[in-house]
Amino acid sequence: MKNDSTTINEFFEEVKATQMIWALHDKDSEGWVIVDSIQFEDTDVILLWSRESIAQKSCTEEWASYTPTQISVAEWLEFWVEDLSQDNIIVGLDWQDDGECPELELGEFSQRIADLEKL
Repeated sequence: MKNDSTTINEFFEEVKATQMIWALHDKDSEGWVIVDSIQFEDTDVILLWSRESIAQKSCTEEWASYTPTQISVAEWLEFWVEDLSQDNIIVGLDWQDDGECPELELGEFSQRIADLEKL
């Protein structure tokens, strides 16, 4: 398994190139995949992926009804940050089958995303 800093750097390099983030969405429930943090007690984590193909691999078992849904960098900054900050959610990057991924505070993640935004 890659270390966290490698995963984080690769995530942001991919997002910089595509200007897209991927999350898993269930159309029936209108829900997004949220998991418990492995680093912080009583903290929820929204899982985000840098590529659709990586997100698609997680659409199994309890997430079989979910589909990878793209979120543009601009959309993230305009709509998502405020909503998630009200819910005290942090961000998990490129989650894989092992159930672990780097977790970043919402502010840190969103600042890095803002730095990548192409105007």
